[in-house]
Amino acid sequence: MTLFRSTHSRLQSLTTCLAVFTLGAAVAATPCIAQQDRDHGHGNDHDHSMHFHPGNLVVSRSVYDNNAANVTVGEPLPSNCAQTVGPCAPAVNNGLYPQVFNNDTVDGSFGITSKIFLDQITPNGFLIDSLEVPNSSQKHVQENSDQLVTSFSSKSELALNLSTDHRFLTFMGYVAPINTLDVSNSNTPGVIDPTNPVGINIYRAVATVDRNGRFTFTETNAYNGNNGRAAIYNDTNGANVFYTAGNAGNGSNPQPAGVVLGAGTQFIEPANAPESFQTPATPTPLASFSITLLGDKADKIGKDDNFRGLTVFNNVVYLTKGSGSNGVNTVYFVDTTGTACPKGVGVPAPGATLPIAPLTYDPSTLAKSGLPSNMCILAGFPTTPAKTANPAAYPFGLWFANANTLYVADEGDGYAGGTDLYTHAAAETTAGIQKWVFNSSTQTWNYVYTLQANLKLGVPYTIDNYPTGINSATNLPWAPAADGIRNITGTVDCDGRVTLYGITSTVSGSGDQGADPNRLVAVTDNLSNTDATVAAKEEFHSIRKAGFGEVLRGVSFAPDAK
Repeated sequence: MTLFRSTHSRLQSLTTCLAVFTLGAAVAATPCIAQQDRDHGHGNDHDHSMHFHPGNLVVSRSVYDNNAANVTVGEPLPSNCAQTVGPCAPAVNNGLYPQVFNNDTVDGSFGITSKIFLDQITPNGFLIDSLEVPNSSQKHVQENSDQLVTSFSSKSELALNLSTDHRFLTFMGYVAPINTLDVSNSNTPGVIDPTNPVGINIYRAVATVDRNGRFTFTETNAYNGNNGRAAIYNDTNGANVFYTAGNAGNGSNPQPAGVVLGAGTQFIEPANAPESFQTPATPTPLASFSITLLGDKADKIGKDDNFRGLTVFNNVVYLTKGSGSNGVNTVYFVDTTGTACPKGVGVPAPGATLPIAPLTYDPSTLAKSGLPSNMCILAGFPTTPAKTANPAAYPFGLWFANANTLYVADEGDGYAGGTDLYTHAAAETTAGIQKWVFNSSTQTWNYVYTLQANLKLGVPYTIDNYPTGINSATNLPWAPAADGIRNITGTVDCDGRVTLYGITSTVSGSGDQGADPNRLVAVTDNLSNTDATVAAKEEFHSIRKAGFGEVLRGVSFAPDAK
């Protein structure tokens, strides 16, 4: 099976000549002539000039269509709630940003779909160009055209990952027009939860883009009631499959079988047809974890698998869970050998291989017992359930510098329970990018320190045209401040210097912190360092800032021609 080449992708030229730099020092001056607006058609590789250049960064960005007509004050929320179990509540704000997201105070499922852009930048933040993902606002995109959007305020979406052979970038979104309400908590067409208060059905989809800027889209019925957050395309050694991370469920307990099947991490085969010709089947889970392996009482079936971060290293799939009251907020891996963790905690077995088939399960026990467990908590990382963990952990993105050094982003707790929200964020000691080192003698990972100097946790900042003062809907200040880090990537130079790039999380008094303009930051660490006092002098620097009506989500290096 080969990936279908979408007929619609557009390049927006923003500059004509830029240099490639490392942080603080120029290493090469490479002219780059960005391609002008162009609609791609079918064709061979020689029909397309290269868009992404190896060594550059790619950042996923979403832009909200600031239109008052997107929401009418008084209209019933969630979307089409009258056709569900409800309840409905009247909208309190129209569609103007950022007040529109005050509707989250009456509709816990509130969100609006928005455009996705892939910004190509040099490693120190100079913008080269931007690639717009096909969406309904473009004149060449019709109702049955390939298209993809994100939910603007859904902070966990749009992670970017390179495929296993580095030829593609992958990410996830929704097959819907822009300005559609409450999509991130909608049902999927093939998995209907009758207790979901959102009354629309929308496919989720995995997108790929190659170095020439060509897209493919694969629809899925997974992540009913919630969202797909990350995807990695395994395209090496004859493999042809996506591994994904996300969450499912927006209804009552117990959840329908299709919701349980479509949660967590999925095994999805790429489609070879346009979206309008695809007929997604029942979700096929890749893996699952239950806290009963740790001797704890079972949680809500399917919610232990509420995953966010995703990476592949040395033929092992790793995931993080960092939100929700069920399960354990920690780092996991998929055990393809069945021997790595008989009691739920361990390290990957030597010679482990990447998954080549979805998880096998018994349909007759799915609703009562959930999926069988074939995942492990990575030894050394937290094992206490989220309900009782103190301190709590909020892991997000993760990146291996080598087999013995793992960096894990922690987004902070998002506290906005009072006027002390900024001082609370400033006092968090593990929010930022954590460094973990493997001890081969004990076969465990050990926490070393958290990089957070100059991350400016809890320091409010201003955005042009953004409101100041107090948000009357929350009685808290509008101004966002950094609360931690979400998605990350990095590189190691020949001198053992690690450069890490991360997307900031925020805390504020806005109606939905996921709608706050945030930042791309970078920090340099010494690979061999284990001294926290040395790390305390390694400072973050801001290299990109989201503007009014913008959010940054994922970061990766550009695909290449391997």
